[in-house]
Amino acid sequence: MTQSWDIVIVGGGLAGYVAAAYLSKTNLSITLLEKGKSLGGRARTNKVNQQYFNLGPHALYKKGKAKSILEEIGISLRGKSPKLSGIIVENNTEYTAPFSPLELFTTRLFTTTERMEWVGVLLKIMSTEPERLAEQTFQQWARQVAPSKKVRSLLYTLGRLATYCHAPEKMSAKVAITCLKNAMGGVLYLDGGWMTMINQLHQNAISSGVHVQPHRFVKQMEPSQQGQMKLILSDGEEILGKYVICTTGPHELNEMLSKKIEFPQREFLSHMIPVRGATLDVALTQLPNQKQLFAMDTTKPLYYSVHSNYARLSDDSRNAILHVFKYHHPDEHIDGSTIKYELERFLDKLQPGWQQHVISKRFIPNITVNQRLPQIGDEGMLQSSKTKIPGLYIAGDWASPDSILAEAAISSGKQAAEEITLNERRKNHANHERRLPAI
Repeated sequence: MTQSWDIVIVGGGLAGYVAAAYLSKTNLSITLLEKGKSLGGRARTNKVNQQYFNLGPHALYKKGKAKSILEEIGISLRGKSPKLSGIIVENNTEYTAPFSPLELFTTRLFTTTERMEWVGVLLKIMSTEPERLAEQTFQQWARQVAPSKKVRSLLYTLGRLATYCHAPEKMSAKVAITCLKNAMGGVLYLDGGWMTMINQLHQNAISSGVHVQPHRFVKQMEPSQQGQMKLILSDGEEILGKYVICTTGPHELNEMLSKKIEFPQREFLSHMIPVRGATLDVALTQLPNQKQLFAMDTTKPLYYSVHSNYARLSDDSRNAILHVFKYHHPDEHIDGSTIKYELERFLDKLQPGWQQHVISKRFIPNITVNQRLPQIGDEGMLQSSKTKIPGLYIAGDWASPDSILAEAAISSGKQAAEEITLNERRKNHANHERRLPAI
């Protein structure tokens, strides 16, 4: 038999579960389809030898939309914020990172003139309205506010930290500054990893009557003759939905939609560039250098941070969980063995002798961090979660006009749910008006 639902959510990551949380407050029947055996998408956490590995370094903005939305739907977020301190590596030389007033005036990274320019850049970030930068790339904006090459280099480094994007010449200044403002408000590393959010969202969904179906791959979607969306699964089964919220990536959505369907956004989606990186996730019995907790390289797109210093990420509190990450440029050729060597050498520099203390380590050479590198003009196509196809809505880390990463996934999941709820209210009101007797 063909299953029929009011709402079908495709994808069991943050966007899908947040949408489910808001829609579960209605009287609509909801099912959530996840293609994988495990739930969570890129928010899942793997437990390896009693150590908790996120898929690379993850941090939640303390003052972003995502945190407030999660708290609004009752998700508990436990963890601590890392200190604004660490090391900046430039041409293999280590400098104190100028992220606090004391470090700014003691670091040897800058001259006196560059220090004042850097202060001006930070103030500019905080005072700038991102909406005014809609027609600029991050590189264009950076060149205006930071004449010094060294200051501009650190600004690009901070931009990578906040966005994971290593393409300032392509990236929208509007989104970059939005992310930088959020990042400067502090971040949170979560106890137990990001899967703790997914676990809570999943339990809430189940207890609210949402039917969650893992290992269900949607092969094709198309409007049905009944006026609903028809989803054809890989095993040939068909599911009907009055509304469908698709939280897959843009290219995957294009593949799902029958070529017979007129879909104005198809070309826009096909040109989206994913944000990628390489991660080396490591669990150690101890840190050789206990004070070295954070570092970024300005001459190479490299990041290092010990997340377990602020969040419980091991069954043994004495162990250290750290991440070394490389931000890939969209045009870069990716050679796994070369990148692994590069990440391990960076860790050698910061934690000499770390290999002697390894419990577990995992290297992923090419991981998708975000499905969309935000570019100028994107927001014009992403103002609404509703598409031109009746009943089809989109959500995900790429589907928000103003943000990316978890901020976009969570906020777009809420937006899709709200747009569907509003549409249902309008229909119910119209039906009620039609049923009223004429006077």
